[in-house]
Amino acid sequence: MLVLANWSVFAQSASIILREGLEVVLVLAALVAYVRKSDAGSKLWAVYAGAGAGILASIAVAVLVETFFDGHQNPLVEGGIFLAAAALMIYVSGWLFVRQDPRAWQAYLKSHAEQALQANSQLLAISVLAGLSVLREGAESILFVHTLAVTEGWSASLFAGLVVAFAVMLGLFVIMQVVSIHLPLRPLFIGTSALLLIMALKFIGSGLMELQENHLLPDTDIAILPSWWEAIGLNPTWEALMIQVLVLAGVIGTFVVMHVRSATLSTSTGR
Repeated sequence: MLVLANWSVFAQSASIILREGLEVVLVLAALVAYVRKSDAGSKLWAVYAGAGAGILASIAVAVLVETFFDGHQNPLVEGGIFLAAAALMIYVSGWLFVRQDPRAWQAYLKSHAEQALQANSQLLAISVLAGLSVLREGAESILFVHTLAVTEGWSASLFAGLVVAFAVMLGLFVIMQVVSIHLPLRPLFIGTSALLLIMALKFIGSGLMELQENHLLPDTDIAILPSWWEAIGLNPTWEALMIQVLVLAGVIGTFVVMHVRSATLSTSTGR
């Protein structure tokens, strides 16, 4: 029975980190791969600095929540972090998609030969996005692990679960970096752009869910959705789905308008 209890604690601690951390790994890996492909490897500090700040902020938020709110996070703050991260993801996603054409990217690099990804709005957005992604999942993970430790004790099984989970995420991060090095520019940028857009839509649903669960927004369940929809963390309400569809339609519409304008400009200049 003791062995089973230890395995149970191990599985719970590992699942907390993996469940909350895999999304962070995907976002950070995509941002790092993008910076490297942009011939701006010296600017990787922006991603890591943002992630580091997110870790420190996660610890601070977890301590504040545990001390002053008895472990219950403020839904407005949590929902706001989700929506802010989603907005940054959409911004960076669009920026990448516009430059997925190798000719457009080469023109961009040429015009920014000595300034590529320096301390400007783009670099700041990437750093803040990394920090928000870590903060959103980090504070919650710390609270969950602390709760598990309070109920089960700080055992070797708990620490083993944490170590294994972090090792798995680190391995995934390294694999994604190795694979991205060998990818051509266009598929990497398109893939990263698509990933960030999908994550943004999910974050929008999650942010709205935080507000709905606390009766700050109306919620109307969609009965026709499959059971796995909510199981993977998607928001099964009409309000969230309509907002996500509107955001997606706005993103697609913006890309179409930009493509038409670019084609028109190319035709008028004889290119």
